[in-house]
Formats: sequence, C-alpha cells, structure tokens
Amino acid sequence: MAAFAAGCGMRMLDPLLPMVGAEFGVSLAAVSVVIAAFSIAYGAGQIVVGPVGDRHGKLRVVCAAVVLYGILTAATVLATSLSLMVVIRAMTGLVAGAIIPLALAWIGDTVDYADRQAVLGRFLTGMVMAQLLAAPAAGVLGEYFGWRAAFLLLGVLSIGCVVPLSLRLGRGLWQRPEGPAPRGLGLSGFQNLLRRPAGRRLLLAATLDGFLLFGGAFPFIGAFLIEDFHLSAAEAGVAVAGFGVGAFAYTRAARWLVARLGEGGLVLAGGMLLAAMLMGFAVAWHWAVVVACQVVAGLAFFMFHGVLQARATEALPEARATAVSAFAMALFLGQSLGSLLFGAVIAGAGYPAGFALAAVLAAALSVWIKTRMLTSTAMKHGR
Repeated sequence: MAAFAAGCGMRMLDPLLPMVGAEFGVSLAAVSVVIAAFSIAYGAGQIVVGPVGDRHGKLRVVCAAVVLYGILTAATVLATSLSLMVVIRAMTGLVAGAIIPLALAWIGDTVDYADRQAVLGRFLTGMVMAQLLAAPAAGVLGEYFGWRAAFLLLGVLSIGCVVPLSLRLGRGLWQRPEGPAPRGLGLSGFQNLLRRPAGRRLLLAATLDGFLLFGGAFPFIGAFLIEDFHLSAAEAGVAVAGFGVGAFAYTRAARWLVARLGEGGLVLAGGMLLAAMLMGFAVAWHWAVVVACQVVAGLAFFMFHGVLQARATEALPEARATAVSAFAMALFLGQSLGSLLFGAVIAGAGYPAGFALAAVLAAALSVWIKTRMLTSTAMKHGR
C-alpha cells in the first residue's frame, strides 16, 4: 500500500501537465520543472535515507515517511504559482524517497538472492497498480474537479495506509534494530560502494535508466496523447494506464522469466523490446497504437529494470539500505536530467523525435548492461 501511494505520486502528473501549465500560464517545457523538482529531491535525499534506515530500522522509517508524504501531497492544493508548486513537490519527493528504497532493502535482508527478483516482482504490484490507476484517476479528477483534487485525494489515502502498516509491525514499530548500526551519517557506505567497479557500473546504469525512461520518455506520453491526438485528460490517463497492465503481467511472470532467461537475457530482451515500443510511439498514427505499445512497454520495462533492482539489493549487504538508496539516487537524478533535456527536445523537435532518441539509446544501454555490467559475478566482492 505504501508503494502504491508513492508510485501514484510519481505518475499522477502525466495527464495533468497541460492543465497545470494552462493555469499558471507556462509552456509544457516549463511545467516539466515540477517533475524535475520531485526527482532531484527524491534522489538527493537518498544520501540521508539509506543510512537512517540502516540505523533506525527500515520499516520504521517507512512509516514516518508515509505520514509526511501524505501531508505534503495534500498541501500541493495550496500552490498558487508554479514556483510554490515546485517547492512543495521537492519537499514531497524528499520524504517519498524513503518509502520504496527502504522497502526494497528490507526484502534484501529477508529473502535469499536466488528468490529475490521474484519476490521483488510481487512487491512491485503496489507500484504497478499505481501505474494502472494513478494516471486515469488523476485525469478524471483533473477534468471534472481540477488538478488539485488529485493531490488532495492521494494525500488522504497515503496517510490512511499507515494504519495497517503500523498494525503489521506491531511492537517492532517502536523498537530499534538489534546489532551495531552505522556511525555518523553512514557516508562511508556510499564510499565503499563507489570503490567497487561493479558498484560504479550499477550506479551508471541506474542513472542512464532514469535519464532515458523515467525522465526521457514516460512522463510525456500523456501530454503526447492530449496534444497530438487531441484526447481529453481523462482519456489520456486511461491510455497511459496501459503501461500498468504490462507491468502487472511482469509481477505475475517474474519467477518464470528469471528461470527461463536469466538476468542477462531479461535485460537484453527487455531493453530491445522497450526500444521497439519507444519507436512505436514515434511512428504512431493513431492513439490506439500508443496504447498497445504502452502495454508491451510496461512488461519490457520491468524485465529490464527488475534486474538492476535485484543487483542493488546485493551491492552492499552490510549496509543494504545505503546501497539501495545510492541506486535510487542515481535513478532519480538521471530522471530529473532526462525530464529537462527531453522536454527541451520535444519542445523544439516534437514528440516523435524525443521518443526515437530514447529508443536508440535504450537499445544501446541494454547491450552495455548485458555485456559489461552483468559479466561481473557477485557484486559484494566488487568484481
């Protein structure tokens, strides 16, 4: 439920970007700063999130973060200018950054690596349901009640999900983890990760993943459907949800896919399929083509991205939350740069040019990960 709430915050703006721009009197490229603000704060905050999770207990920190996330998300309704909205979304991104990374690290603590990617796939059901529901719900709410209604509803739902999470933790919510904790801010954990060649390759792959996909292609599909195919915000939201259908299929098939293809095969097949779907967006002649490509892209993306997530949970076992936070930092800093660059490309050359560029680079990235990053064996040994 917490992952669902955080995932909604990442994707709900997709069909609302033109609406927000119209209210504040700015272009689509200017509104993309809101996405960048959330992403930069989400990524930069990881330098504190990981060490704090390692010290105080990963799920305890998740509980506190969800409360703050809900309050700040609801507070977005108070934005009276684009600048104020950017500030609020940056603060929201800062606390949102503690939810999914620390949950992933907790799974790394409790599940053997051989089974971990399948379990991570099950956990990602929360994020995937957000992919399915966030955009269409935000689009409908935005069209009939204004874009602020979407933020208010998500804020209330986010705070509400703390209750079952707290009950599930029971007394553990108030107990610090046993054993020695990292000293200071735990910056030595980040340094240890960067000293390992495999760690550096992982962080580079995460940065490029965020740059090309989270920031470069996906956030603009809703606006693409509205501006080029003249769909309403609600219709565009439903169309964007096709990504979640494919992603949900991955969560059900993850164990089988890992067994059949292995990590290298998953990355290569997922990356090439993603490139094909991005090119499909670029040449789409009807909105239905975009919807069909969205469904396949959802499956392909998690085939590709799931391997990187699993590797992140094993990159630094002695400080797992710190390692996953470093991965998230790289991912979302890449996203912030991607949203700005691809926003400029789309503003200057159009949506097809932006999607085609992402397609070519995604194919190249999947080959590089398969041949360079995954050639190393156990990452904890730095090879």
